[in-house]
Amino acid sequence: MGGMGGFGGGPGVEFTNPFDLFEQFFGGSAAMGGMGGFGRGPSRSRAQAGEDDKVELQLDFLEAVFGCAKELDVDRLTGCDECDTTGVRKGTTPTTCPQCQGTGQMVQAVRTPLGTFQQVSLCPRCEGTGQAFQPCPKCQGDGRVRETKRISLKVPPGVDAGSRLRVRGEGNSGRRGGEPGDLYVYISIKDHPELRRDGITIHSDVEISYVDAILGTQVKVTTVDGPVELKIPAGTQPGTTLLMAKRGVPRLGAPNVRGDHMVHVRVRIPKAVSAEERKLVEELKELQSKTKVGPFRF
Repeated sequence: MGGMGGFGGGPGVEFTNPFDLFEQFFGGSAAMGGMGGFGRGPSRSRAQAGEDDKVELQLDFLEAVFGCAKELDVDRLTGCDECDTTGVRKGTTPTTCPQCQGTGQMVQAVRTPLGTFQQVSLCPRCEGTGQAFQPCPKCQGDGRVRETKRISLKVPPGVDAGSRLRVRGEGNSGRRGGEPGDLYVYISIKDHPELRRDGITIHSDVEISYVDAILGTQVKVTTVDGPVELKIPAGTQPGTTLLMAKRGVPRLGAPNVRGDHMVHVRVRIPKAVSAEERKLVEELKELQSKTKVGPFRF
């Protein structure tokens, strides 16, 4: 607004309606005296949407990998059957609110250096409905009561810790016929004794003897699909990582796409050996020196 830059809301704040400026100062809605047609009073619609709700769900490792079906008991606000969600005591009739005279609004004159303005807010007694009534004894006039409901939830494959699932319409019921809120399910996952997860990639460790590292061997590896035989090639070095393709986690939203399983090889070198083992190792060392083969690295 030209010539009124000093009343802006700070850098990056732009007022497209002049009354936004007054709301920034006084809160609620504001209207100039004698210019009520330009003001923006609160909505008098009785229907109010219900609040969203949330619940936490802990899954086993494999349930998160492949998805599962769960039954959740959710404590939420639902419509009161005693008053048919109106909040009004059965057998009574609402009357005009004496505080706002049925307007649902409270108007207060505010003097400022720019003139006198009207601050409009919801009536605190009737909450903007314009009505006074005897409250329902079951819901205390709210039109909702707290109940536990069992909800069926389908968890998709590939969810990870921190994932949030949205169940539409399963939050708190709305007031006076308003739309219900949504339910948000926050996922946590139990650790696996052998497997670790990084996105859609699975990691695990396998330990072999130094003899198996030299000669090669075959080991059984735990995967999300169950035990799988893995060939360890001869000459495998400590810290080697072997890849098992498409043995990882399905991608969330694209279950036909799977990650890989990375197997990290640890070579077990004994701190002490028997006399016979020592003799064999020394013979091997002597053989290497005769054939001029470099020493094995561990």
